[in-house]
Amino acid sequence: MTESQERWERRTDTPLAVASLLFLTGYAVRVLAPGLPDTWRLLCTAVILASWAFFAVDYAVQLRLSGQGLRFLRSHWLDTLVLLLPLLRPLRIVRRYEAVRRRRARPRLSLYARVIVYAGLTVGLLGFTAALTVYHVEHGAPGASIRTFGDAVWWTCATLATVGYGDVTPVTGLGRLTAVGVMACGLGLLGAATGSFSSWLIQTFAWEDEKRPPES
Repeated sequence: MTESQERWERRTDTPLAVASLLFLTGYAVRVLAPGLPDTWRLLCTAVILASWAFFAVDYAVQLRLSGQGLRFLRSHWLDTLVLLLPLLRPLRIVRRYEAVRRRRARPRLSLYARVIVYAGLTVGLLGFTAALTVYHVEHGAPGASIRTFGDAVWWTCATLATVGYGDVTPVTGLGRLTAVGVMACGLGLLGAATGSFSSWLIQTFAWEDEKRPPES
């Protein structure tokens, strides 16, 4: 990553997080309040499109600053995924986890704890997003068992926890595709949290061994 690209990421990290929350808010209002006046629905749509445009501008700037051309698509696949669906921005925790894991300085529990907390918040945000999506595509489908938003939340919690009671299940193609993504995200984020703690323990023991004076 170039220096100019790092500066750009530092400057846009918070605005992009806000844009992601605005995107989620606009989408949630449209899904959960279908009886809104047309003016409010148009406002929500404008917020969604504006947030999406902000992510597109960020992606274009990063592509130009990287100087990699089409190789940028392969090396920054996560940014490409976030561009397609800004609600997946919390998955950028993968980068933070990798950066912490590669540290060679004295391990600090606060850094790993930050990753664990961020992973927990990410699970909650992605779970809410998945519940919205599944409810949106399922509640009116023929033969659907997910009829209310509460059903969707219950299904999401069971799927993220990899429990899978099977009392409510998606029947549409998009709903099942969402289920696959929820399962993958649940396993991945749980792995990031437990992996961070394990990595901290391993690095702590290794650092103490390196600092221990050699035995005579």
